[in-house]
Amino acid sequence: MRTRIPSLVVSRLLIAVVTLVIVSFAVFFATALLPGDTATILLGQSATPEAVAGLRNAMHLNDPAYVRFLRWIAGLMQGDFGTSYANNKPVASLIGGRFVNTMKLAGLTAAVSVPFALSLGITAAIWRGTLYDRIVTVATIGIISVPEFMIATLAVLLFAVYLKWLPALSFTSEIRSFHDALRAYAMPVVTLTFVVTAQMIRMSRAAVVETLNTPYLEMALLKGASRPRLVLRHALPNALGPIANAVALSLSYLLGGVIIVETIFNYPGIAKLMVDAVSTRDLPLIQTCAMIFCLGYLLLTTMADIVAILSNPRL
Repeated sequence: MRTRIPSLVVSRLLIAVVTLVIVSFAVFFATALLPGDTATILLGQSATPEAVAGLRNAMHLNDPAYVRFLRWIAGLMQGDFGTSYANNKPVASLIGGRFVNTMKLAGLTAAVSVPFALSLGITAAIWRGTLYDRIVTVATIGIISVPEFMIATLAVLLFAVYLKWLPALSFTSEIRSFHDALRAYAMPVVTLTFVVTAQMIRMSRAAVVETLNTPYLEMALLKGASRPRLVLRHALPNALGPIANAVALSLSYLLGGVIIVETIFNYPGIAKLMVDAVSTRDLPLIQTCAMIFCLGYLLLTTMADIVAILSNPRL
């Protein structure tokens, strides 16, 4: 069985690469179907037909779609993300700082949400059937039922409008101290934490409960092992794969939730940049941002699969 592990890992990596190629095809042609003409949007409605035609030729918009797709893919493979239509700047220079901001927000959210969610999920599995377990289960179902834009709106109304503890917008450029950082990141991090923890709690609890129901753990419990020891010493190592999948899938949801959160709080991240690019139909910028989100999702899910394979080769 151990000899198959390298081949299984390689197969997962190959699947991720093939998926990324398919996604790149979908991203390119989906953005090409966006309504409106890029040249007309950039020049304005008062532009002459000659000016619009000249700009379309300069940006190679009249080339066949498959030619533009192959040119774009070739550029991506060489690290060239193209030039922004709206800013006439390299896309890489526009994304650089915004990508760092998004990674900061995602990192802070993961640092808060993962320990919190796993603690609640594992303890709910340890004391399943108790009042504590019921409270955690009902709370997670309630949170899952509320969309992230509603959570963000309620956070603004409560902490910014009524209590006036935090600003409604995230001014990351004004961070000079820990207090400034707390004010800038508190509401976006809290909103995203609510978004990802509920599902993580449910999935981690289900993984531990399923492991606890195996015959050898029931035998250990009958021999007198305490439930906390049973979970920490025996169940968790065997549930590592499903828990890793739960964490990866929950964190991958950040990639969708962060778009709404960055827009509501005006956070200067890559998701906000992509939303702004859609309004100007800046195709190279939209396509690059979308590919970054897709790549992040694939990295998380592929790493979860590899952890599951290494932790339990029988899977």
